[in-house]
Amino acid sequence: MSPILLAIAAVVAVMMGRPVLFVQRRLGLDGTEFELIKFRTMTMATSEDGTPLPEKERLTAFGSLLRQTSLDELPELFNIAKGEMAFVGPRPLPVRYRDRYSPEEFRRHAVLPGLTGWAQVNGRNATSWNDRLAMDQWYVDHRSLRLDLEIMAKTLTSVLRRDGISAPGHATMSEMPPWTERQSQS
Repeated sequence: MSPILLAIAAVVAVMMGRPVLFVQRRLGLDGTEFELIKFRTMTMATSEDGTPLPEKERLTAFGSLLRQTSLDELPELFNIAKGEMAFVGPRPLPVRYRDRYSPEEFRRHAVLPGLTGWAQVNGRNATSWNDRLAMDQWYVDHRSLRLDLEIMAKTLTSVLRRDGISAPGHATMSEMPPWTERQSQS
């Protein structure tokens, strides 16, 4: 994978500058924090007051291609090698979401987060937060080697089709509302 990682890093550096990697604190197994590593897909552009511009304005054409092909996720192989992630499991979400889960939804952290997961092969970012978190809970309750192999096979199909890359009306995905807000939406 090294030649592919180096080639992508070089293009990101030339097209968007440094840093080449996007590093963000995410919640992992049992809610522990770790630093997720991805290739950067957005510029660092901010408004006059220093607030980052909306994702739609910062996402570059090359960044969009990286996201569509999921190549931006390749550095997460280092997270897997460090034991912070698995190939299959619920996708790790930002630390700022910690208090937005219901107790039942927080069970998604009973397993290692994954590079891909049940929610990713069943709609990815195009599904509602309630559906996505329900799929994560379903995975925790039904995980098996057979299911993981099925998810990995479906991931290849999903990536090739470029399904569910973004939520409707968003460059990537919407912000996860608190559980109490989502409860009223169901």
